[in-house]
Order: sequence, then structure tokens, then C-alpha cells
Amino acid sequence: MFQIMTRRFGLLDKNCCTAGGLDISLVQSHIIYEIDRKHNPSIQQVADALSIDITTFSRQVQSLVKLGLVQKTPLPEDRRIYILSLTTQGKFVATVIDEQMNDYLKEVFSHMSEFERDMVINAVKLLNESMAKSSVCCTPLG
Repeated sequence: MFQIMTRRFGLLDKNCCTAGGLDISLVQSHIIYEIDRKHNPSIQQVADALSIDITTFSRQVQSLVKLGLVQKTPLPEDRRIYILSLTTQGKFVATVIDEQMNDYLKEVFSHMSEFERDMVINAVKLLNESMAKSSVCCTPLG
């Protein structure tokens, strides 16, 4: 069921969204979302939040900097630490992606009754809470 849901959500697609004339990958959209959600996070904070190794994460951030969506600023008190923020274009892209996801989910939920919609939302909340408590969740087994 989860594999089918993942495919239907397009989570395996190379590009998840198009915003401002740019094709944004799923990983890039997650990075943009986390930077937008947090107030001036460091590179390490966002990498940790997304469970991405710092080398891979740094490459992704650099691609977002080149696209003009993210700004990297050294912390004045420790120039080894970089703070991430969205540029004006980055905020626009974050808003467009958010609207696209909301529209998509509204359309998906439109095929359900209010009771069914509430049941799904509560089940997803319960699943997320259980995953957060799990000692094996979200890391490959084996």
C-alpha cells in the first residue's frame, strides 16, 4: 500500500514541481520547505532535519544557490557555520510549491466524505507519531 501511495504521490519522480519556470526536485523542495519553516537555520540543522548526509546536502544547497533560491551566509561569530535563507525568488517558489501541494490534496480529498477525510488525517497523524517513536523507522533495515 505504501509503495503504491508513494508512486501516486510522485515521490519517486525526478522533478516534483515546477515553479517560477524552474523544475524543482523532490529533495530541493524539501530543503526549501525546511528553510522556509525554520528561522535562519544552519546548513547542519536542515541536513539533520532531513536526514541527509552533509556532503550530499551541501551539493543540493549549492544548486539552489545557483538557481537564486537560497542564500548562504556565514555566521559572524563563527564563519565555519553557514546560515540558510530563502531569497525573494526562493520564497515565491516555496509559496507556489505549497499551493500546488494544497491544491493536489484538496482534489484528492474531494473524493472522500468529511468523515473519511478526518479518518485519513487522523490515521496519518497517528502513523507519523508512531514513526517518530520507532527505533527502526526511516532508516534502511539490514
